[in-house]
Amino acid sequence: MYIKGRERRLTDRYDEPRDLGSPPSLAEMESIAYQEFEHIPEELRSRCVGVAIRVEDFADDEILDDMDIESPFDLMGLYQGIPLTQQSTMDIRHQPDIIHLYRRPILDYWCEGDDDLRAVVRHVLIHEIGHHFGFSDEDMDRIEAAAAENA
Repeated sequence: MYIKGRERRLTDRYDEPRDLGSPPSLAEMESIAYQEFEHIPEELRSRCVGVAIRVEDFADDEILDDMDIESPFDLMGLYQGIPLTQQSTMDIRHQPDIIHLYRRPILDYWCEGDDDLRAVVRHVLIHEIGHHFGFSDEDMDRIEAAAAENA
């Protein structure tokens, strides 16, 4: 029971990931993403100069249609840009490479699982960066394990 002016704790407060406060805003999720990016091993981070991280609630309909994805909850992240293996020093870049993180699908995945929210965000970041560099799933598993040790 909550009586205004007589605040008292009715239950124990649990640490994240199961703190049932309000979900992080777009700005808070972006802050989490940049903080988790700092935990990614230097061998990977150093190759991401100029890559922006953007957080949006969902991918837009055009992206979902292009990828043949029916539900916007099925896409947690997306890399858009020119992979390093295809870049040339002679290229004129019109926009930066971008990693999109989709807040609502990430929160949905987090709510249904047992993982820490930061671990989910870090996993999506590593996955998007890894595929951008042509890493295999085994490479990404190794990088993710190293990032978890540094967190």
